[in-house]
Amino acid sequence: MATNNEIPDNLHYTPDHEWARLENDGTLTVGITAFAASQLGDVVFVELPPQGTRVAAKQPFGVVESVKSVSDLFAPVSGQVTAINASLQDSPEQVNADPYGQGWMIRIHPDDPQAGNALLTAQAYGALLKEHH
Repeated sequence: MATNNEIPDNLHYTPDHEWARLENDGTLTVGITAFAASQLGDVVFVELPPQGTRVAAKQPFGVVESVKSVSDLFAPVSGQVTAINASLQDSPEQVNADPYGQGWMIRIHPDDPQAGNALLTAQAYGALLKEHH
């Protein structure tokens, strides 16, 4: 289980507690952070958009439901969804168990290949978490 202060250096982050990893093919893999997963509690359902859906930066693309609450998922960049993690349909607990690995949610082909660079660094995201606590 990831700890609240686990913030991998190789990822970018949003103020909404999503992470994005640039893949070799130029897509961004997106999920929620360990902090978000711990705040939600046990995830029981994840609603993701169909492959091919266009998403807009900072706009909801899906929903994550836990025993405590229902929360929107926000796209870190604008682009087209090229893949979804279908295994979350049957195993939503992967979001809690491995938020930066098996718990990934979608892959986006960004409209702007540099868009991911505008997201928060691990250091900036860590500072954001400290501000809120």
